[in-house]
Amino acid sequence: MSDLLVVGDCNVDVIVSGPDVTPVFGDVEKMVDAATLTIGGSSSITACGAGELGVSTAMVTRVGDDPLGNYLLDEVAGFGVNVDYFIMDPEVPTGMTIALVRPGDRGILTAAGTIDRLSADDVPAALLSSARHLHVGAYYLQTALRPGLPQLFAAARAAGTTTSVDPNWDPTGRWDGLLELLQWTDILFVNAGEASAIAKEDDLVRAMRYLSSGGTTVVVKQGAAGASAMRGGEAIHAPALDIEPVDTVGAGDTFTAGFLGAFLVGASLEDALALGCACGSLSTRGVGGTGRQPDAAEAQRAAATLRPKVSALATGAA
Repeated sequence: MSDLLVVGDCNVDVIVSGPDVTPVFGDVEKMVDAATLTIGGSSSITACGAGELGVSTAMVTRVGDDPLGNYLLDEVAGFGVNVDYFIMDPEVPTGMTIALVRPGDRGILTAAGTIDRLSADDVPAALLSSARHLHVGAYYLQTALRPGLPQLFAAARAAGTTTSVDPNWDPTGRWDGLLELLQWTDILFVNAGEASAIAKEDDLVRAMRYLSSGGTTVVVKQGAAGASAMRGGEAIHAPALDIEPVDTVGAGDTFTAGFLGAFLVGASLEDALALGCACGSLSTRGVGGTGRQPDAAEAQRAAATLRPKVSALATGAA
């Protein structure tokens, strides 16, 4: 039995960093500052962040039955995550993302591999019913998982399990399917661009109001500006920590881990938002999504400095 069940993507990230990481074609070799192999994938970074906080976490995912898949199995387990439900696919290679990171910007190249091969049928019913909360990340990247998610979320709700989803960006630009899923979703994690695209509303507050109209708590991750949340008539904002980032890859996913960690112990919306902002901020001190995720003690100390700064979000007229 786990408090948190994460279902979704797990791939490797190769993070290439330096002041100039733009490739030069024509068989030209360019030197860069560093290249780091690490855990990638929105769902797995959230799972690892929760595990680092001491949250009892299990993950269902699909990776290749190859050296990179075995690397991920060992690395994710090192964060205290139950990896018994990793599916080692012999037919498809482990997904890989190459992030070209330069100061203030990054470019991302992804070979999907197993990322889009997981399905709702891969989630054992007993595991789903025994978890307290179900989280799915990278909704729009997982084309095989998406069709079964309404039934999976409905089954979770019927078993008394709360639910959340982080859609990430939709590469197709269609932004379809998610609104149907919200009727079984307790918490929606988005950034400002995703919220506007899904709601088809440029004004962020109106987009949040629309997405939360069915009872879903909407949490908007805003990077260095912190995060905002809306639940019913309550709308609040929390700042980020004042940290000079080394790498922002996965910071939003670590934010999600912190928010869910607080949610699972019955914390207020204010405290959950503060802990999420603390975790997301602290994770930017290292390279990769899991390089410097905080433990519970460090995260709580940082959240305590943010909690007095949580304020009402100006929503204007309805």
